[in-house]
Amino acid sequence: MTTARLEAFSDGVLAIIITIMVLELKVPHEATPAALAALWPQFVSYVLSFLYIGIYWNNHHHMLHVTKTVSGSILWANLHLLFWLSLLPFSTGWMGENHFDTWPTVVYGIDLLMCGIAYYILERRIIARQGADGVLAQAVGRDLKGKLSPPAYLLGIAAAWLVNPWLGFVLYALVAAVWVVPDRRIERLASHKA
Repeated sequence: MTTARLEAFSDGVLAIIITIMVLELKVPHEATPAALAALWPQFVSYVLSFLYIGIYWNNHHHMLHVTKTVSGSILWANLHLLFWLSLLPFSTGWMGENHFDTWPTVVYGIDLLMCGIAYYILERRIIARQGADGVLAQAVGRDLKGKLSPPAYLLGIAAAWLVNPWLGFVLYALVAAVWVVPDRRIERLASHKA
């Protein structure tokens, strides 16, 4: 099986996730700057989640660009990733509505951790299908960012729970900042193999 349907379905789900998140941003009932300013927690949580969805979409696109065929296990691993990503509108909304209180910020971090684990599983399933000499395996290499992200999420969850939810949020944002930096490994290898 080729990747066309998997890519189209995934793109559609990610577009719906972003749409749901933006629809959760409520318009103020008053036409004042103060009414708009009161929405800052929802907006800040939306921006971080939008960034995460963009990161996953970008990396998913690059990963599938070097994937020629998919198997049943890859399809299920992709659905597993989409499941955790589809919970981001809920965890984002809960965190924003409750002004980054402890439980919502912890749950948001757990969702991010599960997204990261699910992405890793998908990546491993594709590498298993391609083999160790495949483009993805060569591009990922030691994958320092991928290996450091789950401990950073765990640290953020612990910080949100034990110290201060804002510290957890800052750690989640730092992980996103690391991933926003373009990772050209797959592009570079794919262009050399072409």
